[in-house]
Amino acid sequence: MNALLALSRAIDAVNRRVGRAVTWLILLAVLVSATNATIRKLFNVSSNAWLELQWYLFGAIFLLASGYTLLKNEHVRVDVLASRFSRRTQLWIEIIGVLFFLLPACGLIMWLSWPFFMDAFVNNEQSSNAGGLIRWPAKLLIPIGFAMLVAAGISHLIKSVGCLLGRCPDPRDVHTGKSAEELLAEEIAREAQQREAASHEGH
Repeated sequence: MNALLALSRAIDAVNRRVGRAVTWLILLAVLVSATNATIRKLFNVSSNAWLELQWYLFGAIFLLASGYTLLKNEHVRVDVLASRFSRRTQLWIEIIGVLFFLLPACGLIMWLSWPFFMDAFVNNEQSSNAGGLIRWPAKLLIPIGFAMLVAAGISHLIKSVGCLLGRCPDPRDVHTGKSAEELLAEEIAREAQQREAASHEGH
């Protein structure tokens, strides 16, 4: 079990690094989108390459961060029934879900997407849009992203079993503080209070 937990920690470390790197892709996507829109409005010039770059960046963010999202337990859950069960039963649900749903589905997508990428790579597939980008880098993101999710699923499975054996904490208890939504709501409230205070001082 110690070796498996060490493997889980290694997988989590990789997914954390990838997740942090992807945050910069979000900034890049915003800058590309804003620059493209500004140039189009001011100079009436547009580029399919820039538009497709936005799509590629969005795909990279969505796919590469999937493992990190599972690590942080931020995927959408519908726990109407599971929340009523004991913690031990909930852990068994996690194990069954990973073994019989997450891993098979992700493995199938990886298997099907690899020839999809290889065909584009071998033929140097280009966008059908004038001035568009090559397609294989975007298609490569599919097997890579699902490989990251499979790795995160294996780590989650190890930690769930470890928790049942009393060897590690519950992998679902990843929040040491407030959620991202709560932090955002507080930030919005603070900014509103600051604007209101500034408005009163102006009068």
